[in-house]
Amino acid sequence: MIRSTFAGFTTAQLAMAASQKALDVTGQNIANINTVGYTRQRLDIASLNTHGGNFYSSGNKTKVGFGVEMTGISQLRDPFLDMQYRSQMSKLGTTDARAAGLEQLEPIFDETMDDGIRDALRNITSALTTLAKNPSGQEYDGMVRSNMQILLNLLHDNATRLEDVRADVVNGFESSDVADVNRILENIANLNTNIKNSQILDNPALELQDERNGLLDELASYLPISVKYSDQEVGPGVFVEVLDVTFVDSNGDSHKLISDGKFSSFEADITGEPVTLKLDSLDGSGSINVTDVLGSGTLKGTLDVINKSGDFDGSDFKGIGYYEKSLDALVETFVTVFNDLNKGVKLDANGEPIKNPNYDPADPTKGPEYELEDRPLFEKIDAAKPWSASNVKIANNWTNGTYGVTNSTSVIGGKVPSDASETIMSMIESLSKGHEFSVNGVKFYEGSFYDCFANIENTLATDIKAAEAMLKNQISVVNQTANSKDAVSGVQLDEEGMNLMHFNQSYTAAARLMTTLDEALDTLINRTGVVGR
Repeated sequence: MIRSTFAGFTTAQLAMAASQKALDVTGQNIANINTVGYTRQRLDIASLNTHGGNFYSSGNKTKVGFGVEMTGISQLRDPFLDMQYRSQMSKLGTTDARAAGLEQLEPIFDETMDDGIRDALRNITSALTTLAKNPSGQEYDGMVRSNMQILLNLLHDNATRLEDVRADVVNGFESSDVADVNRILENIANLNTNIKNSQILDNPALELQDERNGLLDELASYLPISVKYSDQEVGPGVFVEVLDVTFVDSNGDSHKLISDGKFSSFEADITGEPVTLKLDSLDGSGSINVTDVLGSGTLKGTLDVINKSGDFDGSDFKGIGYYEKSLDALVETFVTVFNDLNKGVKLDANGEPIKNPNYDPADPTKGPEYELEDRPLFEKIDAAKPWSASNVKIANNWTNGTYGVTNSTSVIGGKVPSDASETIMSMIESLSKGHEFSVNGVKFYEGSFYDCFANIENTLATDIKAAEAMLKNQISVVNQTANSKDAVSGVQLDEEGMNLMHFNQSYTAAARLMTTLDEALDTLINRTGVVGR
C-alpha cells in the first residue's frame, strides 16, 4: 500500500497542534501556581498508527506512523502519597483535638501566677494555728470558717469552669465537628455527580476533581478513610470515574460513607454520658455505634477529651473526667478528714459529759470514755449526690454558731477544758500529713492536700507538654508528606519554564517539518521532468 503524499503534512500538523495544546496546558499550570489545591496537569499523547493489519499489505517492515494523537488532559497525582497524607492527617487530627481540649483546662489548674486553692490551704493552716493559741476565741473560729469558705468558693469556681469546658467541647463536637463531617460527605457526593455528568459530556472536570480531593483531605483529618476509584460504563464504550469512600474502624471493618452520588451521615448523642457517635448506614438499614471504634481523627480526639478518664476507667487518655474526678476525690477526702476530726464530747441536758457505758480501759475497741457526737464542718448541698467540688458547703450549724471547731475531746474534772487544743492541732497536722486519694478504688496520689492539688496541676502540665510535643512531631511528618505530594502534584515554576521552551522548540520543529515537506513537494511538482526541455 502506497503511503499518501500528504500524510507527512498531517503528521506535521498534528505535531504542531499537540505542541500548541501542551503550551496551553503549561500556561494553565503557571496561571494556577498560587491556587490552593490545584493539581498540575499534563497533556496525554500517543503515537498515531494504523490499527490492525491488512491482508494485501506489503511484507516490508518500513511502515511509519501518522503522527501524534492527543488522548486527553490528566492530573499528576500519586495515589500512594495521597493515602499516606490522609493517614497522617487522621493521626494529626487526634492529637490536635486532644491538645486543644487539655489547653482549655490549663487556666483552671494553673496557679503559678494567681492565688488559688494551694494558697487557701496555707491560709487555713495559719488560721487554725492562731485558733490553737486561742481555742476559746469566737473571732478566731470565725477566721477559720472564713478561710474554709474561701477554699470552697475556689473549689466551686473550678467545678463550674470544668463544667463549662465540658459543655463547650460537647456542643462544639455536635455543632461543629459532626456537622462539618456531614457537610463534607454531602459535598463530595454532589461533586461525584457533577464530575460524572461532566465526563459524560467529554469534559475531564479536573478543577472539580481538585475541589473533591481537597474535601477528601479535610475529611481524613476527622476520621480514617479509604478512597477507591473505579470506571463505570454509562454507554457503549463510554466510561466515567466513580469514587467510593469508606471509613475503616479500629477493628479493621469497613463502613461505606460515599458511593457515587449517595452518602451516609453521622449523629451525635450528647444527652447522656458517655457522649456517643452513630453512623447511619448508606442503604438506610439502620445505624451503628462507632464511638469506641474510631481509630484516629478529630472525632476520636474530641470524644477522648469528653469521655475518657485515664486510669479511673482503664482508658489510655486523661480527659476532662480525670480532672473532675481527681478534684472531687480531693474534696471528699478533705471534708471526710475534717468532719471526723471535729467530733465533740456529747453533753446531757445539764451540760455534763455523757459517759460511754461500754468503755473498757483494757479494750480500745469499746470506744472512748465519753460518748462523742458528730459536729460536721461541711455538708452536701444535695444530700442525694456524692461529695464533689460542686456539692459541698459549710455546715449550717457551724454557720449559725450552734458549734464551732472542736478544740478537745478530753474531759477534765467533768468538763471539757476550754484552753485545750489537741483536736485543733490534729487538724493542723492533717493538712500536712499524707492521705490516700483514690477514685473507684484506683489510688492516684498519696500525700498532703496541698501536694495532691499540686499533683493534679503537674499531671495536667505534663499531659499538655506531651500532647504539644506529639503534635509538633506529627505536624512535621504531615509537612514532609505534603512536600513529597507537592513535588508530584504541585506546580514547579522552573519545570514549567523548561516545558515552555521544550514545547516551543517542538512546535518550531514541526513547523520546519511542514516547510521541508512543502519544499520537497514543490520539487516533485514543479521541477520533475524539466531537464531536456
